[in-house]
Amino acid sequence: MTPGEPRILLVDDDTVFTEVMARGLRRRGFVTRACATADHAIAACADFAPSHILLDLNLPGMSGLLAVPLLLQRTPGARLVVLTGYSSIATAVQATKSGACNYLCKPAGIDEILAAFDDDASGGGTAIPSEPISVERLEWEHIQRVLQDNGGNISATARALDMHRRTLQRKLQKRPVRR
Repeated sequence: MTPGEPRILLVDDDTVFTEVMARGLRRRGFVTRACATADHAIAACADFAPSHILLDLNLPGMSGLLAVPLLLQRTPGARLVVLTGYSSIATAVQATKSGACNYLCKPAGIDEILAAFDDDASGGGTAIPSEPISVERLEWEHIQRVLQDNGGNISATARALDMHRRTLQRKLQKRPVRR
């Protein structure tokens, strides 16, 4: 590894995804390292010193949202992009406030991910969709915001939403609606 080579730390518990992503990034000149948990990623920052970090939110153990400031503290100057299959406005806001330079929804291609590292999420270049958001998507966003307000506590969130806890758990296990 030479000092000028860009290094990317892939933090995702999906091993197939990280292997495919690592292979594609190596073809584009990146040195890669993959970690399945946030704790392993934080520890890896010491010897790997990544210039880029691609972080999933839904990780075993520590949440990716909690890991954002810790990873950036360990690697000052690194660019961090959050990539998740469970996106919501609330988590996007929290991730960018914590220091992520961008927030993407899965699936995303390597070119889109690399562009996200170069883009500034606060740059205002995002186009506003002409179609309104669906009711199902609004429900998902609202549940995510209330869940975040309750610190991830399912029972407290269910009470706040006046919903049975098991119903809320079933809704959270589903993938969010795109639009």
